[in-house]
Amino acid sequence: MEKILISSCFLGNKVRYDGGDNLLINTTLKRWQQAQRLVVICPELAGGLSVPRAPAEIKIIDEKIIVSTNVGEDITDAFERGAKQALVLCHEHNIHYALLKESSPSCGSSTIYNGEFKQVKISGQGVTTALLRAHGIKVFSEQNLMALISELS
Repeated sequence: MEKILISSCFLGNKVRYDGGDNLLINTTLKRWQQAQRLVVICPELAGGLSVPRAPAEIKIIDEKIIVSTNVGEDITDAFERGAKQALVLCHEHNIHYALLKESSPSCGSSTIYNGEFKQVKISGQGVTTALLRAHGIKVFSEQNLMALISELS
């Protein structure tokens, strides 16, 4: 039975930077959860950040990815630690698929915020998504959940 790495916030866990969640209601996800196919992670918490925490966005400076908060604190190391924890879980559970939160600086798979804290999205991927993809793991978001379900059916 194929396991799937999933963003903790999708299961209603209050792990977002603002203490909220991104509950994703879907009968297939519920069935996968009941069958214990879901391996849950919040890369930001796994990297040592807390709830609540300052909002963070990715900036590219001299071709280097920097994750910083809205008050200018560089928290790239925490994001990289969380991404590595996600990869470890994938290896431990032989995971080839992940369902992660779109636009997150950790989990975004096709868009991220532009680093200016003005709610502007750009094409890009989060730190965790980039690492997982570099290791052959297919990353999906809530926006293409049906494609993931089709692929695993």
